[in-house]
Amino acid sequence: MRRRAGKLPKVPVAPSHRRWAVLTVCALLLLGLSHPLHAPRAVAPDASPGGLRIATWNMCGVRQWNCESTGTRTEKIRALKRLADTEATDVVMLQEVCAGDLSAARNELGENWHSAFLPYAVQDAEGRRAAVRCAETRRGTAGLGLLAVTPLTEVSAVPTPQPAVGLHRGILCATAADLAVRVCNAHLSLPNSDRAHGDRELRDDQLKALVGAADERTVFGGDLNSAPPSSADGDSWIWPYAAFRTYRECDQRSPASREGRATHSTGHKVDYLFTALPRLGCSVRGTGASDHLALIMRVGNPA
Repeated sequence: MRRRAGKLPKVPVAPSHRRWAVLTVCALLLLGLSHPLHAPRAVAPDASPGGLRIATWNMCGVRQWNCESTGTRTEKIRALKRLADTEATDVVMLQEVCAGDLSAARNELGENWHSAFLPYAVQDAEGRRAAVRCAETRRGTAGLGLLAVTPLTEVSAVPTPQPAVGLHRGILCATAADLAVRVCNAHLSLPNSDRAHGDRELRDDQLKALVGAADERTVFGGDLNSAPPSSADGDSWIWPYAAFRTYRECDQRSPASREGRATHSTGHKVDYLFTALPRLGCSVRGTGASDHLALIMRVGNPA
């Protein structure tokens, strides 16, 4: 039976320049930011204009994680601002984002933008936890982020099993108050990432927790470090039944489809957005500042 992390308390959104200390279970640092996006590919023939635009993007901001050649700090902040403002996105889910970059982008976008941040942590064999620092000065710690053009409320981390020894990622959820939608941003563990239990699979329970945190007004996804389920994929069993059925993925072209366009430079799809809201469009956008493409979904406004 897999060990599960204890339940984390809900944490209120903090001001943009304030940091929270790393907690013994899972530290939360909350900032403030967000706004609109771009021309989506139609999913349904009756797609209508309007709706909300929600994106997910792994920024590859931790240079020591094979991100040295994916752009400078300035280029990454500029790309994030384009996603949020020029591309007219209402909410951007971010992985491998540096807290300083998120704060800088939010401040440059203006006072209407809000953000929340959940730092990564590395746990050693004695249970000691340490934050992951972005290599350059002024960039701070690395983690998951949310950038939104509306205040973010009910911000919380979803408890998930994490490596006994190794990198702890996580799931960060928040309600986009003025949009009447909840978003959950996940970054799942890589296979064999538990250095104490090399063959331990964590993604199945992490996906179960992610889907379990959703309802009919939720958009959820992120960098799931997983291929879409298929008969040729031996890891297909990790996906919960509700994924692709109760909820539909941004690039899912039919109820039976489990495919989608590549979102990583290797040619694989590892980034996802799911919802039970009407899907009005889906697009994959290059940013020039990451090894991941941005995935953008347009959904119908919640009633």
